[in-house]
Amino acid sequence: MRLAALAEAVILAWGWRKRLIALVAGASGALALPPLDLWPLIIIPMTVAVWLVDGAVGTGRGSRFRAAFAAGWWWGFGFFLAGLWWLGAAFLVEADKFAWAMPLGVVVLPAFLALFPALAFGAARLAWPQGAGRILVLAAALAASEWLRGHVLTGFPWNVYGMMLAGEIHLAQFASLAGLYGLTLLAVAIGAAPAVLGTAKTRAGIWTAPLLALATLAGLFAFGLWRVPAGPSPVVAGVALRLMQPNLPQDAKFNGRNGEAILNRYLELSDRATSPTTPGLQRVTHLIWPESAFPFLLGREPRALARIAAVLPPDVTLITGAARAGETLPGESRPPIYNAIQVVNDEGVIVASYDKVHLVPFGEYLPPFLERLIRSVGLSEFVSIPGGFAAGRARLPLAIKGLPGAAPLICYEAVFPGEVAVRGPRAGFFLNLTNDGWFGQTSGPYQHFAQARLRSVEEGLPLVRVANTGISAVVDAYGRTVASLPLGVEGVLDAALPRPGPTTFYAWAGDLVFAGMLLVFLAISRLRAA
Repeated sequence: MRLAALAEAVILAWGWRKRLIALVAGASGALALPPLDLWPLIIIPMTVAVWLVDGAVGTGRGSRFRAAFAAGWWWGFGFFLAGLWWLGAAFLVEADKFAWAMPLGVVVLPAFLALFPALAFGAARLAWPQGAGRILVLAAALAASEWLRGHVLTGFPWNVYGMMLAGEIHLAQFASLAGLYGLTLLAVAIGAAPAVLGTAKTRAGIWTAPLLALATLAGLFAFGLWRVPAGPSPVVAGVALRLMQPNLPQDAKFNGRNGEAILNRYLELSDRATSPTTPGLQRVTHLIWPESAFPFLLGREPRALARIAAVLPPDVTLITGAARAGETLPGESRPPIYNAIQVVNDEGVIVASYDKVHLVPFGEYLPPFLERLIRSVGLSEFVSIPGGFAAGRARLPLAIKGLPGAAPLICYEAVFPGEVAVRGPRAGFFLNLTNDGWFGQTSGPYQHFAQARLRSVEEGLPLVRVANTGISAVVDAYGRTVASLPLGVEGVLDAALPRPGPTTFYAWAGDLVFAGMLLVFLAISRLRAA
């Protein structure tokens, strides 16, 4: 009875009360995301979402769509406001230039992203059946809107609803079959199923949807138990990785006057003994530094390369993030600058590079159709590169002596499901260099790491992740963290490289499984309605 009274209060709410309910319910979804990962709380936002759509009434289809759209916007605004508040920290790194624009990231971006669930609520209301079938309609609409959010305007698939289940490693294994968006479809349906307990008009079938949700949850967990090996993953023979996490403040990291001091710190930290049996770099085969490690172009600093060569023992390779200058194009006054991963041998020679393909809009470049307007009001991209970074042409494997082929991912590239594989033969591992120092001690770095880790589950490949301020980690092909350095800590991490797992169904089929699940959900909802 109490649940029925709560459902009635939500359904009948109007005006500011309904907007407040939607805002708070959406915001509660952030509790199920990293760093808290309270995944059972997914019930709150998804169940209330059903009741909000139930209450979207009107005299015609248009008015019902508008009512549901408005409720969905407030629900989505609450979710993104609570889940992305940490973006404000980036505006304070160079506060004199960007602090005034903080509302653009903290409020305006969530307001824009809220249009996607708003559209989903509105579309669901147009096809809204009676009974439990509406759970499937809402799940399909919200999952489809999340797919759109991950692709429209270069995409922003951050905190997709499926991440609410991905924190539990066994539940996350479903992503090896259907990816993040397939996991999202099930997450919404499972979380929304209890809504029928508060709205069923008769006792007949009242428990069908909740029991099916529990059975699905149990099935996901059982599949995860079956898929994840009981013991540790085997490792690549002869590989000894050292991950260096300098924990540099972001404002110092991009100050050119600090270049020599930064390099000194990297070299000292990299050669630090971690135990009596690990005396610095003597037993390391590959040293890895984070994204954008230097406030200068490494390829144009022979003295820096010479100092690196002097520290590297024979046959030890350095893998580092660094800005790279390309060839000056005809008619251009300066060369393009790329956000790159560069491989340096023990002689101080850069032997391989990868240029970031999927850049961060407004952070690393300004979208061409908005660039003139943005610059006219005194804004620029966050990086201190005139004109921003140029995009690489293709995600190609990175050949590194002594390692299997690497699938390179720089920072933001790791959050795009289905886009992380390289062209050609299957890679042996993901190499993710990032700089989350922009976001300080907030939820952002935890969320970023969780999304990178899910790519390992989807593709069946281990992950080697090195971050300036953390979280640096080695993850096996099932998403299990083998070793890690926590956020906000200076240090080095010595680890072996796990072997890749079997090729996953998702790696082969991509989002086709998700598309098939969408059709099945909609077909079943219509059958139940009939």
